[in-house]
Amino acid sequence: MPEDDKTHPIPDLTGYITEGQTILSRDLHRKNIYPPIDVLPSLSRLKDKGIGEDKTREDHPAVLNQLFAAYARGKEAKELAVILGDAALTDTDKKFAKFADRYESEFVKQGLNENRTIEETLELGWKLMSILPREELKRLKDDQVAKYMPKAEEE
Repeated sequence: MPEDDKTHPIPDLTGYITEGQTILSRDLHRKNIYPPIDVLPSLSRLKDKGIGEDKTREDHPAVLNQLFAAYARGKEAKELAVILGDAALTDTDKKFAKFADRYESEFVKQGLNENRTIEETLELGWKLMSILPREELKRLKDDQVAKYMPKAEEE
């Protein structure tokens, strides 16, 4: 966009109102993450209408919300480490920082010809959440954790 104006409209000849924003990140691009989508500021006004029980797997909304929250906290932990150093991070902060790195490199990043199914994506989300302490996963129901969470990853 001109001068990084993310509010600059993209011409749309379909006549439909845009129902979301996809924000690209130079930082992710420099890390060779494709597509370099900056998840936190991107949005979809329609996502809640197309996910969940009877549409996708019943755990989809909880996984989406938990991944988003964990990634935001992991980015905050990484920013804190830049300012104060890794020694200032708690063990939990370090796990969230590790989660954020792996979320970008494994979840956001996809091959040019990758065609990941929604089930594969949800399983990957659960795998990444296994990095984090269970008590920090407040957006997940116990029965979903019991059904989908793989064994916690080793350090």
